[in-house]
Amino acid sequence: MGSAKKSSAASAKDRRDRIEEMRRAERARARRGRIAVISVSTVVVAALIGVGAWAVTKSKDDAGKDDAKAAGASGRFSYDKEGVGTWSGKLGRTHVTKKVAYPMNPPVGGDHNPVWMNCNGDVYDKAIPNENAVHALEHGSVWVTYNDKAADADVKALTAKVKQTPYSLMSPVQDQKDPVMLSAWGHQRTVKSASDPAVAKFFATYVQGKQTPEPGAACTGGLSK
Repeated sequence: MGSAKKSSAASAKDRRDRIEEMRRAERARARRGRIAVISVSTVVVAALIGVGAWAVTKSKDDAGKDDAKAAGASGRFSYDKEGVGTWSGKLGRTHVTKKVAYPMNPPVGGDHNPVWMNCNGDVYDKAIPNENAVHALEHGSVWVTYNDKAADADVKALTAKVKQTPYSLMSPVQDQKDPVMLSAWGHQRTVKSASDPAVAKFFATYVQGKQTPEPGAACTGGLSK
């Protein structure tokens, strides 16, 4: 009789041990499942973050391209009785490192390179980047431009005038519509020759004139060639 009780107790203990072992195995499987789910979720979240970051960056880049193309694109010149054109559209002033598609040539404003073209009476014998020249206009300079149809005597005389005038610069622009043109921020005109009285008047009006977005800003320490 005692032997039967002992056998029964042993059997019960064995059953409890097996049940506990099964529970431990089940808990272990559950833990492994949770770890697997967490690992997969982490990978998915990381992937989504990466895609989101790429999308934001691409959006910013695309916006920058759009801004660069749209700088001052909506507008036109309205000319007064003396022949000075004033740009009617809003001229952007964002610093960009890309090329800008300006709607006028030479440009009279718009988004531009962070570095200005030196304009302390600087004369350049080769074409200069529009984006740097526009920054010089923002500082209140007058930009004298000419093409190969300009008379040598006019180029020489204008060179001398620019060299004597702080906040001015000069360079060739071969594809401009007239032989000699004068530009300031938001303003532009053609002159017939270096001796045209309009030259002196344009300089007097627009060198550090009231159109200047950043009066007194530097015309040295920028790009020199």
